[in-house]
Amino acid sequence: MNLAMKRIILTGAAGGIGYHLAVLLAARGAHLALVERNATRLEEICAEINHNGGSATAIALDLTSEGAAAQVIEAASQAMGGFDIVINNAGLLDFTLYENQSPERIAQIINVNVLAPMLLVRAALPNLLAQNSGRIVNIGSTFGSIGFPHFASYCASKFAIRGFSEALGRELADSRVGVSYVSPRATKTPLNDALTSQMHLETKTNLDEPDYVAEQIVCAIERELKECFIGQPESFFARLNGVFPRLVDGGLLKNTRIARKYAQLKK
Repeated sequence: MNLAMKRIILTGAAGGIGYHLAVLLAARGAHLALVERNATRLEEICAEINHNGGSATAIALDLTSEGAAAQVIEAASQAMGGFDIVINNAGLLDFTLYENQSPERIAQIINVNVLAPMLLVRAALPNLLAQNSGRIVNIGSTFGSIGFPHFASYCASKFAIRGFSEALGRELADSRVGVSYVSPRATKTPLNDALTSQMHLETKTNLDEPDYVAEQIVCAIERELKECFIGQPESFFARLNGVFPRLVDGGLLKNTRIARKYAQLKK
């Protein structure tokens, strides 16, 4: 897929991966509708892209608010005359003991990571099917294939998005609307607080730079991949977990105990 002149809706545009994605897509010649609740940062990113010869429109809203999906579709359609690609990148992450996570926070993570992208896709599909072209890109995680302790709610949300992407891709098999699921491993972004970063250091977790992850996502879109798992050996263990989960249990035990030490410090 040639991204030049493609009209793209990108959520979570102010995040570590989202910002680099926006810049790369603009450099490919795409027209962007960037969605983010941080209006100030969003305007800065759009100004940067437009100053450098790109095309970006800001849509500042909370994706979990009532009617948000329809608002995004309407605003993007007005700004770009339609859209060809929807990239669901916005997300929340908690590293904590599950029993210490409040019901409100659990609901918030599920709303942002699962319900919001599903509803945005639901709102976008009539347009994409009517033009019989386009692509939906859902950004998942290695934790959508491996249940990692102390990330229970986040893992649940990413498992859900992986299943949603697989099912929807099969449902749309007879159309020209494709679905891509892209699964990064741990990435250096502001989603990782100080304790999470310390845990990653002690467990020797591989961490990718957000610009590298953004490059891999763009490559997956250009190649129209149904699935893309970023990074080894994490991608291998994600596959292994689907076949021999008890082997992965043992492999994670040492790091589980290290992670618990830090998770217990979370307030």
